[in-house]
Amino acid sequence: MAKTVLAIDLGASNGRAILGKFDGEKIALTEVHRFENNPVMLGSVFYWDILHLLHEIKQGLVKGRNSGGFDSIGIDTWGVDFGILDASGQLMQNPIHYRDNRTVGMVEEVCDIVGRDALYQSTGTQFMNLNTIFQLYSLAKNHPDMLERSSGILLMPDLLGYFLTGKRAAEYSMASTTQMMNPRTGDWNREIMEQLGIPTRLFPDIVRSGTVLGTLSREVQEELVLDPVQVISVAGHDTASAVVATPATDEDFIYISCGTWSLFGTELQEPIINEKSLRYNVTNEGGYDNTIRFLKNIIGLWLIQETRRQYRREGREYSYNDLEKHALAAEPFRYFIDPDAPEFGVPGNLPRRIREYCGKTGQGEPQTVGEIMRCIYESIAMKYRNVYDLLGDCTGKIYRHIHMIGGGTKDNLLCQMTAESTGCDVVAGPIEATALGNIAVQLMALGEIENLAQARQVIINSFQPVTYAPREEHDVWEKAYGDFCKATNL
Repeated sequence: MAKTVLAIDLGASNGRAILGKFDGEKIALTEVHRFENNPVMLGSVFYWDILHLLHEIKQGLVKGRNSGGFDSIGIDTWGVDFGILDASGQLMQNPIHYRDNRTVGMVEEVCDIVGRDALYQSTGTQFMNLNTIFQLYSLAKNHPDMLERSSGILLMPDLLGYFLTGKRAAEYSMASTTQMMNPRTGDWNREIMEQLGIPTRLFPDIVRSGTVLGTLSREVQEELVLDPVQVISVAGHDTASAVVATPATDEDFIYISCGTWSLFGTELQEPIINEKSLRYNVTNEGGYDNTIRFLKNIIGLWLIQETRRQYRREGREYSYNDLEKHALAAEPFRYFIDPDAPEFGVPGNLPRRIREYCGKTGQGEPQTVGEIMRCIYESIAMKYRNVYDLLGDCTGKIYRHIHMIGGGTKDNLLCQMTAESTGCDVVAGPIEATALGNIAVQLMALGEIENLAQARQVIINSFQPVTYAPREEHDVWEKAYGDFCKATNL
């Protein structure tokens, strides 16, 4: 008999509830509920509206029930953020957004205490000021009473799972995003946490991806008129779920999980933690079956999304297709930015910041919509090329093609430019990689799919990818890449 499971997939701007029906060979997807995820600024603090998200998840459960029902539930979200529970197990405050400014200067302070090399050697994690460790250090420094009064801290999918089941756990892929987990042992790095005044008692045991967290609580069952369905701790970090769904048949492959962020990496059996990976600031994060996602976080479609929002704020309405057409009409290789420069990671007037960046780096200032958009597209593609090279340098392997997965695969121009910049075929799809990986892990936990290799074959059977081959003269893109590196100091 066919099995149906429900994936709750939460991104930084929206969420979905998607049913996955498995007939033994293929997975068919049905989206039953979609909703916005709108953070809230209160005073100077940027919060996630967690109660709204929980309400929408419950709506997804009801609609899933009304669409034929499901055998289990899995939740995936973005990484690093968390909720704090009080002594009675109630939420103390809305979780704070990773783009909040409370971590400004925290990387430097933590490294002064622990040591940059020591922190990387013990965690293997890329340094980013949004990482959980820097958020918690800020809390321990400025609001230690909150931690003293707390009975526990749960990362986002674990927190939502707790709301549905009353059970606490820390799923492996999410724990690995905190910069507080030892990737060699798969356990919390308690020594470093104690050095920073972060109480280790607040963190539950780390469990493997695919562990059954528990069943829906009696209260949730009665409220929503649901059976005691199992909630499974899938690969809770959305990128870890997406990597499960990468339609790769070879052992060594490159993927780009492309959305608001671009996660560019490869799958390993053991972490790589050495001087070179530290210099390149590459992260070792957990994946399904205790694999390692060796990757770089790159600002991705956020640049396009926030630029479109700025034009809208100015009274100029463009569809994404409009912006792509403007980019194609502009002169190529005229302006470049480093997508990961700090000024591009926060909300605001990105076109102005792009003009200022290009002006300061001696390139002149892009003025038209097309010039701004061409700069963004080519800069993202060139940053992909940069990370492609450094990953190969770290692993000592040559990668012949790149799997691009997630929502960014709908952007034909970015897919083609990625093929041109790297000189590799880009295999694009599936679009719904995160939901598919979530569903596949549930099916493995239920015993319907045997292992990760079989799960990927099922996904290949279910969805046909699109291949983009390099079309332009490689020498032209090589010269432009040199100009990009000069302009961005990479």
